[in-house]
Amino acid sequence: MTTTGPTRSTRSTISTDSRRWRTVDVVVAAVLAAAVGVVFWAWNLLWAAASPAFETVPPLQGIMYGVWLLPGVLGAFILRKPGAAIYCSLVASVVSAFLGSQWGLTVVWYGLLQGLAPELVFLLTRYRSWRLVTGLVAAAAAGLAAVALDLTLYYPEWPLDWKLAYAALVAGSAAVVGGLGTWLLLKALAPTGVLAPFPSGREQVRV
Repeated sequence: MTTTGPTRSTRSTISTDSRRWRTVDVVVAAVLAAAVGVVFWAWNLLWAAASPAFETVPPLQGIMYGVWLLPGVLGAFILRKPGAAIYCSLVASVVSAFLGSQWGLTVVWYGLLQGLAPELVFLLTRYRSWRLVTGLVAAAAAGLAAVALDLTLYYPEWPLDWKLAYAALVAGSAAVVGGLGTWLLLKALAPTGVLAPFPSGREQVRV
């Protein structure tokens, strides 16, 4: 008797099922995003306190930006579901706004775009690539989305060299914190079993 592997239709069904959101996905993503939103609130205060140190060359403060670009990539890498990047980034920004961000409800727009940018990167891979390089690109994309808003809303008068330097620093900070940081965190958490309910905990993250 010959045993064959899963048929194409079976593989398609398995793939579809793996991308459906379960209750545990929604709850854990919301809790994770809310926790990061509290971190956002604290980071907002630190950003404001540190701003005077960058008065001479304001674009240099872009090196601090990466923390704000963490939830989209982190949420997507943990859940590996379509929409996870947008969901986590948006919820985190809403929590930050609710706690009293100095930028008010504008941060919600940032959360949306900072989630949409990495979401598009994951979409281009058909939600199949969860390697370090994918995280780096997705986080950098989130950073560039934030830069586009910043340069439009707050720094339109900056000279071109400042704008380019700011974009590079923010994208780099995003890649380090949101991309590399996420990858290292998941590598550290996987052996503990905390991620067991999710695909990220059942698979070895490959470099």
